[in-house]
Amino acid sequence: MADLKTKDRMKIKRTEMPLRDPEVRKHDFDEVPVGFTMEEAVLEASRCIDCGKPHCVEGCPVNINIPGFLKALEKGDMQSSINILMNTNQLPSICGRVCPQDQQCELVCIVGKKNKPVSIGNLERFVADYAMEHNLIPDFTPTEAMEVDQKIAIAGSGPAGLTVAAELRKLGYKVKIFEALHKPGGVLFYGIPRFRLPAQVIDNEINNLKKMGVEVELNALIGRTYTVDALFEEGYDAVMIGTGAGLPKMLGLPGENLKGVFAANEFLTRVNLMRADKFPEYITPVIVGKDVVIIGAGNTAMDAARTAMRFEPNSVTIVYRRSRDEAPARTEELLHAEQEGVKFLFLNNPVELIGDEEYNLKEMKVIKMELGEPDEGGRRRPIAIKGSEYNIKCDMMVSALGFGVNPLITSTTKGIDVNSWGAIVVDENGMTTKEGVFAAGDIITGGSTVIMAMGQAKTAAKGIDRYLKAKREVK
Repeated sequence: MADLKTKDRMKIKRTEMPLRDPEVRKHDFDEVPVGFTMEEAVLEASRCIDCGKPHCVEGCPVNINIPGFLKALEKGDMQSSINILMNTNQLPSICGRVCPQDQQCELVCIVGKKNKPVSIGNLERFVADYAMEHNLIPDFTPTEAMEVDQKIAIAGSGPAGLTVAAELRKLGYKVKIFEALHKPGGVLFYGIPRFRLPAQVIDNEINNLKKMGVEVELNALIGRTYTVDALFEEGYDAVMIGTGAGLPKMLGLPGENLKGVFAANEFLTRVNLMRADKFPEYITPVIVGKDVVIIGAGNTAMDAARTAMRFEPNSVTIVYRRSRDEAPARTEELLHAEQEGVKFLFLNNPVELIGDEEYNLKEMKVIKMELGEPDEGGRRRPIAIKGSEYNIKCDMMVSALGFGVNPLITSTTKGIDVNSWGAIVVDENGMTTKEGVFAAGDIITGGSTVIMAMGQAKTAAKGIDRYLKAKREVK
C-alpha cells in the first residue's frame, strides 16, 4: 500500500477495534478489546498520510515518531516498527491500552479533519504485542564500555519510575527501583482493572527492564523502610521520587462514615492487586452492594463502575455534577461502561448519605445541577438547582474524585519543598529543592495520566544524567 496517494488514504474508513460481547465480558475480568489482525493493522496504518508537520508527534507527551512506526508497520517491517516505538517509549503495550489518545495524538491527527483520525493507540498496542510474541523486543542493555559507576535509587515502580529506570539504564547507570507493595507496577497494577490492562502485559514490560539490568526491591516503602537520606548514605548518587498520588479525596458529605462507603483506590486495589474478586481463594475480601453509586466521571470512575458491575449487583450508577460533554474520561471508556450496563446521572450531585439503624448505607440524597458560566479552567461551572433534591437507592458508594499526594517522603526528608496542594516542587530539570533528589509523575502534579507521567519522567532522567555528569567532571 506504500504507493497509495494521499487523497486515497484519506478516504479509507477507520478500522474500529473489535470488542468482546458486553453481555459476556461484564461477568469476567478478561481483556475487552480483541486486538487487530495483521491485515487490519496494515490497513489502518495505511491511513497515515505522513504529513510534513506531524502534529501527532507534538501531541504525544513522549514525542513518539508516530509516522515512522506506522510506515514501517504498513510495509510489514515489524522489527523497525517496534524499534522506532521503543526508541522513545519503553512501555508501548501499556500505553497503547491506557493512554487517552483521543485527547492527545489522535486529537490533532490531520486525517481526523476530514475522516476519523488514525487509530494510533490501537496500532501501538498491536506492534508492541506482536513484537513481544515474536521476540522482536530490541535489547537496550548497555555495553560494558557504556557502564557508569554511579547509582540511582528510584522510589516507586509506576509509569514515572519505570520510565526513568529505562532511560538511565540505557545510558549505563546502575538503577534500582524500590516498590512499597508486593508487586511492581504501581498504579498500573493496583489502579487499572485487568479487563483494561492485563497483568501479563505489565509483567512483560517490567521483565524487559530487568533484562536490561534494572533491579527491583519489593516491600520497600521509601520514607519508612528507607529514608531518602539513608539511600544517599548507602552510596546512591541520586534519588528519583515517582511514588504517585495515592491519597483518596472525599466530598465530606454527611454520612461518609457509614458502612459501604469506599474511596476508589481502596476498592480498585483490593480487586486489582489483592484479587478480592477471587475471595476466598485469595484472602482479601470485598463487599459489593446491590445498588452501587460511583461519584465522578474520569477514567478511575469508569474503572470502579465497570469493576463493580462484574460482581453482578442490581445496578451501578455514575453520578456526575456536570454533563456528559464535560466528563474527563476517555471516550471509549464511557462507551464501554454504557455497553456493560452502567447507568449515568449527569448534572446531579450528592449532598447526603443516609443509613439504617446499624449504620449501613441505604440511600443517597442528590440535587440536580445546571451549568453556569465557565470557570477559570474554561469549563462551565455546575450550579445546584434549589429544591430539586431527591433520594436514590445506594448501599455502596465509591468516591472517584482524584487523589492527593502522600506526604510520607516529604515529612521524613528535610529540604524538599511542596506546593499548596502538597505536590513536590521541581525545576525545569525535574530536580526538587533538595540537591540530587528528583521527582516526576503524579507526585508533582497531584494526579494525571500514565503518558504525562512518562513525559515528566523523561525530563527528570535527562536532568539526572546532566547532574551526574557534572559530578563526574568535578572528580
